Amino acid sequence: MKQIDDFKLYLITDRHQTGGRSLFEVVRSALAGGVRAVQLREKDLSPGELYSLATEMRRLTLDFDARLIINDHPDIAIAVGADGVHVGVKSLPVAIVRSIIGQDRFIGYSAHNIDEALRAEADGADFVTFSPVHYTPSKALYGLPCGIKKLEAAVKLVKVPVIALGGISLENITETLSAGIDGVALISAVLNSPDPFAVSQSLIKKIEEYA
Repeated sequence: MKQIDDFKLYLITDRHQTGGRSLFEVVRSALAGGVRAVQLREKDLSPGELYSLATEMRRLTLDFDARLIINDHPDIAIAVGADGVHVGVKSLPVAIVRSIIGQDRFIGYSAHNIDEALRAEADGADFVTFSPVHYTPSKALYGLPCGIKKLEAAVKLVKVPVIALGGISLENITETLSAGIDGVALISAVLNSPDPFAVSQSLIKKIEEYA
């Protein structure tokens, strides 16, 4: 099993949530604050546009010795030298992605229930994000939040690392960590913050305190 220590705080991008600031400005600030894994997830871009953005994001993450995961595009992940790919139920199957990117890169999978998480594990995913744990508009189409109890059940049943996603903030991160998860994934808590550096530092401090 691959080590995912860098994924304890997993930042997922959405350039529409940066309050008009450059995505690179916000991500750089978060990286300076201690984030060591970034998933580039900009679903409305063409492959060419995403490749250009990914090239710059790879340079930025390398400046901080951080991981870069590309959402849904194994070809772009290989082209820019990213550390892996994140896929979901509508993506290429995990086994096909593995055949494209090889054994050394990570495959993450977006699971919204335990059955999906177990299937992703069986198919060869290196880790799963489990969501939505708390309410968040970006995951509202997947139904009501699963809550801490279902998250705990997922952690007990799924052998690969489980990263919690969905509505996680400074206010509820300690409760979320109580489920025994391997990391937390965030979008708005960092990207919307007026100070991504400070909030990243605070989140990491809470994670380290709980460990």
